[in-house]
This record gives sequence, C-alpha cells and structure tokens, in this order.
Amino acid sequence: MLYQHITDYCFKEHTGTHGISRASVDALLERLTPGMAKLAARQNLSANPLMDIAEYTGDLDAIESLARDLRKQFSTVIVAGTGGSGLSGRTLTSLVPYHRKPDVHFLENIDPDMMDPLLARLDIEETCFLVISKSGATAETLSQFYTLLEYANSSLGKDKAREHFIVITQPGASPLRDTAETLGMMILDHAPDIGGRFCILTNVGLLPAALAGLDIRAIRRGAQTVVAQLDSAKHAADCYPAFGAALQYAFLEQGFPITVMLPYAERLAGFSSWYRQNWAESLGKQGRGSTPIRAIGTTDQHSQLQLYLDGPKDKLFHMIMLARKGTGRKIYAPDTAQLSYLKDKTLGDVMAAEQKATFESLVNNHCPVRLFRLDTLSEEAMGALLMHFMLEIILIAELLAVNPFDQPAVEEGKILARDYLLKGELA
Repeated sequence: MLYQHITDYCFKEHTGTHGISRASVDALLERLTPGMAKLAARQNLSANPLMDIAEYTGDLDAIESLARDLRKQFSTVIVAGTGGSGLSGRTLTSLVPYHRKPDVHFLENIDPDMMDPLLARLDIEETCFLVISKSGATAETLSQFYTLLEYANSSLGKDKAREHFIVITQPGASPLRDTAETLGMMILDHAPDIGGRFCILTNVGLLPAALAGLDIRAIRRGAQTVVAQLDSAKHAADCYPAFGAALQYAFLEQGFPITVMLPYAERLAGFSSWYRQNWAESLGKQGRGSTPIRAIGTTDQHSQLQLYLDGPKDKLFHMIMLARKGTGRKIYAPDTAQLSYLKDKTLGDVMAAEQKATFESLVNNHCPVRLFRLDTLSEEAMGALLMHFMLEIILIAELLAVNPFDQPAVEEGKILARDYLLKGELA
C-alpha cells in the first residue's frame, strides 16, 4: 500500500477510558464483512461507479489533450463551482501550490466583495472560465456563470467570449447546459451517476489537476490500489477502509461526537476541506454522524492544540505524517546556545520533530489518534487517500443505516433562497 494505517493508539491500552476495546471493533468488523463483500462484488449500485472510475482510463487521453491545449492558449483558468465542484480540483491542485502556467484559481463563493477584485486583475484575453455544476441548476454557480459571462461579453464581444468558457454538467436539460449549448460553448459531461462531493476522480477534479501539471493517471492508479485491497480482502479486518469505518463507528458509540483531520502537510490543506465536506454531508443524517474538524500541522498547533490536549476528551484524531527528515532547505540560524537545536537542521527536520511531538503529546494526554504514514505525498498517494476515505464513508454509512449519497436536509435552504429572491425578501 502507498500508506501505513496505524490504529494502535485508539485502543484502551494506550488511551485508558478514552479509548475503545478491540473486541468492540472486532464485532463491528464482523458486521461489515458482508457489506464489504457486496462492494467487492459490485452489488452496491450507488458505489459501483465510484469504484469503477479508479481503474477506468478511457477518458484520460481527452482530459490530458484538453489540458495541453488550454495551457498553450491561456495563462489563467478560473474554476467556478461550489461544494465538490470546486473543492475537487482545489484538493488536487494543492499538491503543486506554485505550479507553472496556467494559474488555476477557484471561485467557490458568491461573496460580491470577491468578484470585482478578481475581475479587475484578470487579463481577460488570457483567461479561461471552467464552470462546473452537476445539476446545472445550482443557484450559486449560475450566479457566478452569468456574471462572468456578461463581463466576458462586454470585454471580448459575444462571439469571442464563448471561446473562453468550458462547462461541465450532466447530460439533460438545465439552465447551465441550455445556455452553453445556445452560445456554442464547449461542454463536458459530468458523470451522472457520481455525486458532486464524490466526483474528484472524474473530469471535475482531473481537468484542473492536469492543468496544474499533475499526473492524473497516477491519481487513478493510487485509488485503484485501495479498491484492489478491498476486492481481495476475505474479511473486513484485512481492508484499511473497513477497519477505519469500524473504528470510527466504535468511537461514535462511545460518545465521541468530533473527528479531527490533522495532516502535517500544507499541500493537504485542500484534502482536509474535502474530507470535512464528504464526512459531514454524507453521514450527518437522521440524528446520526459526527462533526468533522479541519486542521493543518503545524499551523493549528498554535490555534487548536491547547483545546485538543486540555479540553474535553470527545475527539478522534486522524494524523497524516510524511517522512520529513533531511528534506527542505537548511536552516542557517546564528550559532548560539539558545538556537543550538537548529544547528545543521533542515525545515523538514523541524517538521519531523513537530509532527512527532504533537503525536506523542496527544497520546500522552490520552487522546485517541489514528495515524497515516506516507513516504512521499505523490499523486498516487493522494489517489489512495481519497479512495480510502470515500470507501470508509460508504462503509460506516452502512453501520449508521444512512444513505451516504444524498443530502436531503440542504434542499430546504435552496428552496427558501430562491423564494426570497423571487419575492425580494432579502436580508
């Protein structure tokens, strides 16, 4: 596997009363084995497309070719889309935070204070707008789209403006697709059977990733390693995502309402946000689920760690640690006794020490910690992490008896927002 999954520090022998028993996890693994076998046999129709996409390569040539063309033509790409439509690409492009042309930016909010400054600094001749909405009817994305379209029309003229737009939306009539077709824009099909928050391995995530210079084939290969492990496992205990699902459910039953994603890598900041959305929106139903917290090491040692160590023992931690020793630039600190700990050290050495210290502090303070160790944060490793947590969510949903693929509660807000706009009842 591309990562180690270490769970020893979640059990009572390390955490005392704040841990769980191995027997409780073993019992849950027995309950999960039939569901895991159903996934391996592709009998879970909602999950099938998500698993099958990991080994599919038929669309990759076209994505790579389009990315090459866009890199030649544009210096900036603005991705407009909310939820998984924007977060998917941002999660993957975070692997190369300072990539070459084109610059890829994500417009995920409709805050009017952000739109004018963005447009003011764009070279519209050099800008492509990638607009993503699975339904093609998301109010926020449509608001972005029509605002950007008017700006492009007024700056470039209607005939030329359409060449600066690419739309990703599912087949079938919708306001977004209808407008794009009428104007002759390029349209790519969003996978109709993969929900927005799970679409990171489709063109929604992979086109921005390819624009950023990432190896999208390696991303899918990494995801496939996790699917292959599930397919070959005879028992849920032999499958990392199934073991993780049983572990997380056991902590929920033990009264731990909070789950903290804490990677020690700035390039995983997008991943933490992606995990937060997928966990919350997939599992927070019928009074079930837990609250996901996004954190980043070392930054959040200075904002959240005090609470984690000395506050309520109601959190399960997921730490992601990379091999850091000897990596990064050398630190040229003054040769003084006060700074002797930095002598002949690199930035990676400091990161290695910090992540080890946080891990041991959590363990010493009886906080349950689940550890993911990676030798390197490659495209393959990212693909594996993404698939791990998508499968884990599907499997824990089975234990919770909820549907991980819908989001019925948010529909009320969408209906109300449109009603307020129609009536002019605005705050």
